[in-house]
Amino acid sequence: ASAAPDWPAAVMEQIKDGWFTESCALWPGQAMSLQVEEVLYNKKSKFQDVMVFKSKTYGNVLVLDGVIQCTERDEFAYQEMIANLPLCSHPCPKKVLVIGGGDGGVLREVVKHPLVESVVLCEIDEDVINVSKKFLPGMAKGFFSPKLTLHVGDGFEFMKQNQDAFDIIITDSSDPVGPAESLFKESYYQLMKAALRSGGILCSQGECQWLHLELIKEMRTFCKTLFPVVDYAYGTIPTYPSGQIGFMLCSKNPETNFREPVKALSKEEMETMNLRYYNTEIHKASFVLPEFARKVRYSCIYLYFIENVLFYTYQLSY
Repeated sequence: ASAAPDWPAAVMEQIKDGWFTESCALWPGQAMSLQVEEVLYNKKSKFQDVMVFKSKTYGNVLVLDGVIQCTERDEFAYQEMIANLPLCSHPCPKKVLVIGGGDGGVLREVVKHPLVESVVLCEIDEDVINVSKKFLPGMAKGFFSPKLTLHVGDGFEFMKQNQDAFDIIITDSSDPVGPAESLFKESYYQLMKAALRSGGILCSQGECQWLHLELIKEMRTFCKTLFPVVDYAYGTIPTYPSGQIGFMLCSKNPETNFREPVKALSKEEMETMNLRYYNTEIHKASFVLPEFARKVRYSCIYLYFIENVLFYTYQLSY
C-alpha cells in the first residue's frame, strides 16, 4: 500500500511511498526498509515516540524513536535467546527480574521456564506495555502470567531498593540512545550486580558485532572488573541492523560456564515451551565468534590480565 494522505506528519517523515525506512547514527551509511500496509498507532509518550504499523511481510512492527524494536515474524529469535541463555546457565533460576521488555516478548519466554517461580518486569514507559497488549498480543501474553509482578517505573531505582534479590536479571533494552543510553554504562552493571543473589547471572542486549565492536569491547572490559565470568553470544534476526544481535552475559559464580548449559532442554520441554529458535546446540554455537570479533575478545582478556597484574604488583610493592 502507498502512504496514506491522512497519516500524521511525523509518520510521513519516516514512511515514503509506502515504505518505512529505519536510519540511525548508530549504523551510518545503511538503512532497513519494510513495506507498510497500515499505520496502526503513532503517539508520543512521556519518554519516546511510539509507533506500530502493519507490514506487508513481517506482521505488526513496533518502532520506538524511529528504530525497529520487534516484528511479529522474527521476534522469537531474540526473545528466546536473551531469556534462555541465562536461564539454562543457572542451576536454579527461581526469581527473575526483567528490565525493559515492555513488549512482553522476553517475559513470555521467561514464564515458560519450568524452574522460574516469579518474575518482576520493570518498564519505565507504560504506553509501550499498553500498545503491545493491543497490537502485539502474541508477545504480550506473558503479562497475564500469575508468575508476574509488574512494576512501571525506573529500573535503576527499583534495583537500589531490591538488593541481593534475584537469581537472573535480563535487560531488554533498545539501543544506547535516548532513555536506554544509561543501560550500557558500568554504573548500571554495578547496580545489577548488587541486585543479584550469590551465584546470580545477568544477560543484557549486547548490540551488533558488525556495527558496535568498540562498544562491546568497552562493555566487556568493565564487566571483567565486576564479575568473575563474562562472555558474549549472538543470534541472527533479519530486522535488526546487519541481521545480528548480541548478548552480554555475566555471572557472580566463578564456576559458571555459559558455553555448556546446566539445563539442557529435552525435546518434549522445547515443544511444550513452543521454542522455534533456541535449543542446546544453538546455545553452545552462539558463543563461537567470527575471527574479527574473537581477536577483540582476546585482546579484552589480555588487557584485563595486564591491568590486574600491574594492580597486584603495586599492592605488593606498597
